[in-house]
Amino acid sequence: MKRDKILLLTGSLGDGHIQAAKAIMEAAKLHHPEAEIVAVDFMEWTHPYLHSVGQFCYLQWVKNLPSVYGYLYRKTRSDNKWSALFKRIRSFRTYRMLELLQSIQPTKVVSTFPGAAAAMSFLRSAGFTEVATATVITDYTDHSYWIHPFTDCYLVGAEHVKEALLQYGVRDTQIKLTGIPIREPFSKEYDRDQLRVKYGLSPNQPVVLIMGGGFGLIGKDLLNKLISGGLPRNTQFVIVCGRNKKLQMLMEEEVLYLGETIGALHNFRIMGYINEIHELMALSDLIVTKPGGLTVTEALSLELPMLLFKPLPGQEQANAAYLVGAGAALEASDERELTDFLLNVLSNDSLLNGMRMAAQRISRKHGAATALDAIMTMDNRYVSSRNGENSFIIAAKA
Repeated sequence: MKRDKILLLTGSLGDGHIQAAKAIMEAAKLHHPEAEIVAVDFMEWTHPYLHSVGQFCYLQWVKNLPSVYGYLYRKTRSDNKWSALFKRIRSFRTYRMLELLQSIQPTKVVSTFPGAAAAMSFLRSAGFTEVATATVITDYTDHSYWIHPFTDCYLVGAEHVKEALLQYGVRDTQIKLTGIPIREPFSKEYDRDQLRVKYGLSPNQPVVLIMGGGFGLIGKDLLNKLISGGLPRNTQFVIVCGRNKKLQMLMEEEVLYLGETIGALHNFRIMGYINEIHELMALSDLIVTKPGGLTVTEALSLELPMLLFKPLPGQEQANAAYLVGAGAALEASDERELTDFLLNVLSNDSLLNGMRMAAQRISRKHGAATALDAIMTMDNRYVSSRNGENSFIIAAKA
C-alpha cells in the first residue's frame, strides 16, 4: 500500500495560513505518524525573488488603505467579473507548481492559502495533475477566492460558512465542518492559578491580555487610555509585542514614563515574542486583539472572552460579526470605546461569564485532528483521460 505523502501549501500574507498548516503537521505527527508531510510556502516557491516585497506591500496596503482593500474584498466576494479577473492570476508561473509536484510526488495536496488553492484547481482543470486536493478556509467567512471548481474537499470552521459554500454550488459531501486547525496546546486545560504564579501575576486579580503589536493595535494612545481610563485599580495587563523589538522598547519606556508622571494604577507586563501564547491565553480573563481567524479560534478553544479592536475591512470584520453575534466577543471602534467596554466587562462578572459560555458553545477544540481525518479520507472526485499529448478532465465521481 502506497504511503500517504501530503503536500501542505501555505502563504505568507498574514500568519494565520502558516499557523493552520503547522497545526495540521503537528496533528499528523500525533495521529498519523505513518504519513509524510511536506510544507511549502506557495508565495515563496512561485515568486522566490518577489514574495517578501509582495508581503510588505500587502501589509502596508491593508494598514494604510483599508477602505480600498475592503472595497475590493466586497466587490470580489461573490463570483462575478471582478473575481474572475483576479482568479486568472492563478495560472501565473504554473511551471513552478508543476516542478514542485513532480519533485514531491504527493498523494494529497492541502491548501491553507487561497492562491495555492487556485493554482491547484487550474492545474487539475488543464489535466496536468490528478492528485486529490483539499482547501482549509482560515476565517469565519466565505469569499470567492477560496472557491475553485476542481477542489475535492473544503474544511470550514463554522456552520454558516458551510451554508455559504452551498450557495456557491459546492456539494454538501465536499464540505467538512472541522473547525479551523489550531495547535494541540490550545485544546488542553490548564491550572490558571499556577500559570499566573509562573508569570509573576496575582492569582486574585483580573488579567487582560493584549495582542496585535505588529498590526498597529498597541500604541501610546491605547496605553494612555488604559492607564487613565478609570479601570479597576487591580487590573493586570499583559501586552505582547511579538517580534517587534522597537515597539516593545517603546512600550516599556512609556509605561515607566506614565507611571512616574500620572501614576500607573495598573500592573503592566510588556513582552516580546513568546511561544507559549496558549499559556497567556489560559491565564487571562479577557483578550484584546485583532480578529484574525487563527487567533480568535485559539481564544475560543480556551474559552477566553474577546474584545476586538478596530477590525480591518474584509475577513476581520466578518470574523468580528460572527463572534459578536454569537456572544463571545465585543467590538470596539476606537480607544475610548475600548476602555469603556473594558470597564464594563471587568466590573460585570455575569457578562464575562456569559461571553465565556458563548465561546465554549461555538468552539471546536480539536480542529486540526478533525481536519486531518477529513484529509486522510477524502475522495478524489475527478478522473482524467489522456488524448495524445493533451490531458483533460472528463468526469466527476458521483
